[in-house]
Amino acid sequence: MLPAREEILRSVTFKTSRSGGKGGQNVNKVSSKVELIFSIDAFEHFSEEEKALLKEKLQRRLDAEGLLHIVSQEDRSQLLNKEKTIVKLIDLLKRSLIVQKKRKPTKIPKAVIEKRLKNKASTSEKKKNRKMTEF
Repeated sequence: MLPAREEILRSVTFKTSRSGGKGGQNVNKVSSKVELIFSIDAFEHFSEEEKALLKEKLQRRLDAEGLLHIVSQEDRSQLLNKEKTIVKLIDLLKRSLIVQKKRKPTKIPKAVIEKRLKNKASTSEKKKNRKMTEF
């Protein structure tokens, strides 16, 4: 289960820097790019199983130290970018903690097998009847 937003925010680190893109002189003056850094190991509200599940599902997004980096530089406002990184993190954690149910393999019903074989037999009979018979 995902802890409250405030609990997640206590264990998150933010870095800001200047972002490229649109904004004119604003880009050169304001640090609007926000990078959120989250450590799965240091977060105490997840059990060991949840941490292992997160590490497995997010392994491509983790760096060598096991830190999750989420970057946003879409908006000209640092506050909006910060909010977007938080929303992305919570969404990512929610999606990663969902456990897929294991599929139970089932047998093909006998009626389906019989129907397929009857269909094959009738098609075979049709094609046999099309052939020229020898006298």
